[in-house]
Parts: sequence; C-alpha cells; structure tokens
Amino acid sequence: MTYVVSDLHGYPLDRFRKLLKKGGFGDDDFLFILGDVVDRCGDGGVEMLEWLMYQTNMELLIGNHEAMLLSCSFLFDEVTDESIGALDAGQMELFGNWCANGGDVTVKALGDLNKRDPEAVADILDYLRELPLYETAEAGGKDYLLVHAGLENFSPDRKLSDYSADELIWNSPKPGDRYFDGVTTVFGHTPTFSFGEKYRGGIYRTATWMDIDAGAAWGCEPVLLRLDDMKAFRL
Repeated sequence: MTYVVSDLHGYPLDRFRKLLKKGGFGDDDFLFILGDVVDRCGDGGVEMLEWLMYQTNMELLIGNHEAMLLSCSFLFDEVTDESIGALDAGQMELFGNWCANGGDVTVKALGDLNKRDPEAVADILDYLRELPLYETAEAGGKDYLLVHAGLENFSPDRKLSDYSADELIWNSPKPGDRYFDGVTTVFGHTPTFSFGEKYRGGIYRTATWMDIDAGAAWGCEPVLLRLDDMKAFRL
C-alpha cells in the first residue's frame, strides 16, 4: 500500500508513529511525506528527521521549509550568539526570513543537537540536500504526481524537469487551477482551511489535484492518506 502525508511541522514523533499504526502502515507499505517536516511547532521536526532518514520505506520530498533550512546551513558550523551576530547582510536576510516563517524552534533544536552531536546535524543536512522535488506513484490502478506545493505556471506541455524549485515548493493553488488529466497531483503547503472552514483538518479535492495539508502547524491533526483506497486516517 502507498501512503502520503504532508506538512507535519514539528508534529511529535510518538504521535506520528501512533498515526501510522492506526492507518495500518507496515513494513511492506511505502510512505511519501510531501515536505515541511520542519519548523513552526515542537522541536521543529528535528527528532522526526533523525528517525525518518533511517526508514527504508519512507521518503521525504523537499518543502519550502526544508529549503529555507538549507539556505541557512551556514548557521550550523557553530550556533552561538556570537556566530549569529557575525552574519553578513545576505545571511541575516535568509536567517530572518526563515525565523519569520517558524524556523526559530528548529534553529534552537539543531543548535542544541549540534552541541551534543555535531555529526548528527551534518547527517541531517546531507539527508536534506538529497531530497527530491517530486515523485510519481501508482496505487489502486491510478497514477499520482507527488510534490510539495502543486505546479506554478502549469502547462500540460511542460516537462516536470523544466519547473524551478520555487514553482514546486512555494506555489499557492487556486480552486480553479487544473493540472494533468489522467494523473492526480497530490501536495500540501497550503492549509486546506484556506479554501474554507469546512475543509479545516481535512483534504481539499478538485478534478485533477488534492491538497492534503490538514493544518498540523495550526493545531489540527495531520491526515494520513492511503492512495490505494483513498482512506484517510487521523488521530
């Protein structure tokens, strides 16, 4: 079976493992996490990353929050008040943008981990640098395109490889947007309550795409979706 979830944003690892158990996820199944494990809540997703990068039947796609983290990787040579104070203007802009988008909790957690085990932080950064922008999957006899934020400037004649990273991780779709026919595009990034309060904590579907960011960063439980039968699970 193939499962997807998105935008965990520091969701506690112990609760996430309970969610997987509730969804019947096992060793023979595969899970795609559609970006944004980090930032905003809890420990910023650091414990989740430490666990996730050793799971052989799970794959994280890069989201805009992982991209912001990587843009500030210079911080983790040595995270101190002095090192932050020594940043140049360009670095300060990147750092300020990340913190303004919820990166402060992740900075703290990675800084604490760096003091205990700098090699673990280096491993996390190496793991994040290898994350794909998109994946494809077949489940239940249907084809799926998996990406963090949908497809900005979409054209059916455009190759996926022609999209920039920003078009795939920062896009904010509109309800009338239409993507590939015959392939369902699944993504997160935009909390589903953005399309109306009745979608808060749930999934928003159109004819050609599905948004599964249920709003874990905003106090909702994430939704684990099994693509084979479209069954959704939440705690």
